Amino acid sequence: MQYMAVRCATVPAIAALLAAALAAEEPLTLENVAPLEASRSDEPIRDDFSMDAAVRFLDAAALNWQKDRKCFACHSDYAFFFTRPLVGWKVPAHQQLRARLEHLAEHPRDVKYRATEAVMVASTLAQNDALTTGRLHPSTRKALDRMWTMQREDGGFDWMKYNQPPSEIDDHYGATVAAIGVGVAPDGYAETPAAKAGLDKVRAYFKSNPPAHLHHRAMLLLASLCVDGILSAPERRQVVEDLLGLQRADGGWAAVALGNWERSDGKPRDLESSDPYGTGFAIHVLRQAGVPADEPRIQKGIAWLKTHQRASGRWFTRSMWKDSKHYLTHAGTAYAILALAACGETGPAERIPQGR
Repeated sequence: MQYMAVRCATVPAIAALLAAALAAEEPLTLENVAPLEASRSDEPIRDDFSMDAAVRFLDAAALNWQKDRKCFACHSDYAFFFTRPLVGWKVPAHQQLRARLEHLAEHPRDVKYRATEAVMVASTLAQNDALTTGRLHPSTRKALDRMWTMQREDGGFDWMKYNQPPSEIDDHYGATVAAIGVGVAPDGYAETPAAKAGLDKVRAYFKSNPPAHLHHRAMLLLASLCVDGILSAPERRQVVEDLLGLQRADGGWAAVALGNWERSDGKPRDLESSDPYGTGFAIHVLRQAGVPADEPRIQKGIAWLKTHQRASGRWFTRSMWKDSKHYLTHAGTAYAILALAACGETGPAERIPQGR
């Protein structure tokens, strides 16, 4: 009888545990996503790499940013849209966030950084269209056309400059993001009169404003793969060599080594340690440039990413702005997933972009 009492008491407990486990795997939405703990450098490293945990964090970070701030940010939820399709996009998180981005395209805000928002909305929607349906959505076309009305006569855009590298600090970043979005936009958008005129001005901007550091050059490489007249083949090869030359002995890259940025909090930069943004970004660019996935240096970088994932599924990246705001962790996680996906490391149930 005592055994039976224990057994009967255990069954509900097991059922509760199973229900909790199932709930934990329920697709995340704006309605059910739990608040995220702040990114911190002392979060434990996972025992085993998990792409599922990485994707769940990607969803949670983007959903929370929208839920809490009701806006999009370069270092947080814009990256979601060109990362999530590589591991499957027919999920509630993508549908809800995509709907909000389309709404912003249809109802642009009159804010002081409206040119930045116009470029990011247009480019992000275009990249997402290319990775999902392969068709240019009407809201995307409207956003791209509006983007050109924000372009300066010199070809650049008045960018958000909050000293938050690498994305919210200079005009050069905005010009390359604009070029990438137009270059990959489906349905031949780059051949429209507005796009041709805008890209001519972007090319002129790059000639008058040469890249200041390797991050600029790496972004130009990505743009040059979809827009002619930005970098020559020898210039692309030099970017590849320079990126490979910055790889650390442990296999990773350091984001801070890609630029010449100064911190806002006066603290010293860590020029020695590898980090997920630097590693994920470098591998993503190298793979896009044609470096094989099985190249030993690429594989060493992939091994670094697999052994530095945190318990929550994220990859911690120290802010290059200030130590109280490690939002770069969100972009670092996105680029880690991009790098892993580019090397076929999408997890045990080999995922591919859907809807193609």
